[in-house]
Amino acid sequence: MSHSFPIRVYYEDTDMAGIVYYANYLRYIERARSDWVREIGIDQLAMKAAGVVFAVRRVEADYIAPATFDDRLVVRTEMTQLTPARMVMSQDIWRDETLMFAAKVTIVCIGPGSKPARLPANLRSLPLSDER
Repeated sequence: MSHSFPIRVYYEDTDMAGIVYYANYLRYIERARSDWVREIGIDQLAMKAAGVVFAVRRVEADYIAPATFDDRLVVRTEMTQLTPARMVMSQDIWRDETLMFAAKVTIVCIGPGSKPARLPANLRSLPLSDER
């Protein structure tokens, strides 16, 4: 199950060298994950009301090529590992056929008192993508 999310690079996304500031790639993949979760039918506001929220546990990131002002990018997200307590996602950012950024993100759920919680049942039943 793959998800694509378009991004346009704005002037505010760039640093003094005119390239995307490194931390903004994390913002881009967060937006893509939020869109993916919404698209598969998980209501994060209902989760929060029930006392459970998603949290990033780990990010491994590779900055491969610089994106610049006005680039049109696509964030591709795939879930590659899933247990009742965590999911691992592959998130790549592409400009046309050029891979710009690649990340492996581990997501968990936390409940009251920041204690570990199970992932939502409808998420635990999703098919996995092949690990890259």
